[in-house]
Amino acid sequence: MRSALFSAENLEKESAQPGMRLQNAKMLKIELNGEAMARVGSMVAYQGQVQFQALGSGGLGKFLKQKLTGEGVPLMKLTGRGDVFLADFAKDVHIIDLEPGDALSINGSSVLAFDSSLQYDIKMVGGTGMAASGLFNCVFSGHGRIAITTKGTPVVLNVDAPTYVDPQAAVCWSASLQTGYHRAEQLGLGTLLGRTTGEAFTMSFAGQGFVVVQPSEEPPIQGSGTQQQQGGLLGNLLS
Repeated sequence: MRSALFSAENLEKESAQPGMRLQNAKMLKIELNGEAMARVGSMVAYQGQVQFQALGSGGLGKFLKQKLTGEGVPLMKLTGRGDVFLADFAKDVHIIDLEPGDALSINGSSVLAFDSSLQYDIKMVGGTGMAASGLFNCVFSGHGRIAITTKGTPVVLNVDAPTYVDPQAAVCWSASLQTGYHRAEQLGLGTLLGRTTGEAFTMSFAGQGFVVVQPSEEPPIQGSGTQQQQGGLLGNLLS
């Protein structure tokens, strides 16, 4: 049987080292020898002896936060030995290596998988507060790898000048950055921007670090009085 389908670029990528790597731009391969964490429903194929255990959003505390904020990652734990292939609606996949002392703030919808050695929590984004109905992200730290997804090829902005990003397009950023928000009218943008309420705004970043911006916007979350109350309650719990 002959076909361009069977060309080398489409064949399974092999490695002598366990862990996660790109199978291609749209698919992650984890050569599992122990355990890893992944987004529920992201498995597209696997080989070997692998068990899958649903974990919700990663423990009771994170589960409660996720229910209040709408943020978080519905997780499953992968255990065993074998090859696991993950994808999320053909989004682009990127791998980031976190070193001790690093911390990454990321939109939960962009998390595909991560090493179980990493720690994460759900925290309110500084500077947004009630005006943004509470904007929450997942903050990862520790030593290990994390795979994220973007809708299209992103741009990585080095924050060496005042930087402003549509919250719907912001994928992740250095957790050490100072964040804030500005009403779109203050920047001459009218009502072009907005995420969690009818109040249009853009995020600002300052300090030393980077921001990853995708060329697509997540659907805006419609705010409500109940959501605002929940966001305020969780903000108090996290402060």
